[in-house]
Amino acid sequence: MYLNETEEILAIIVCFAIVVGFVVKTIQDVKTTVAEEKAKFNQQKEDEAKVRQLIDFLDQRTELLKNVQEFQDIQEKSDNEDTPS
Repeated sequence: MYLNETEEILAIIVCFAIVVGFVVKTIQDVKTTVAEEKAKFNQQKEDEAKVRQLIDFLDQRTELLKNVQEFQDIQEKSDNEDTPS
């Protein structure tokens, strides 16, 4: 069974519409995937910055605690030397 000229044109148009729809859907999927990856990358950068800030805070806290401990040790030695035995 052969198609007449009108049916052939209609079949070509339908095939073309299917191909165009597939291409458009693929482009949308790619754009969505790229946007999601950019968001993940930005979130990772923000998380890394927060971790660096937390590490800096903990380093400062550790340094302060060391200084307090040194001061207490010096004060104890001074108190021991000042106290007559």
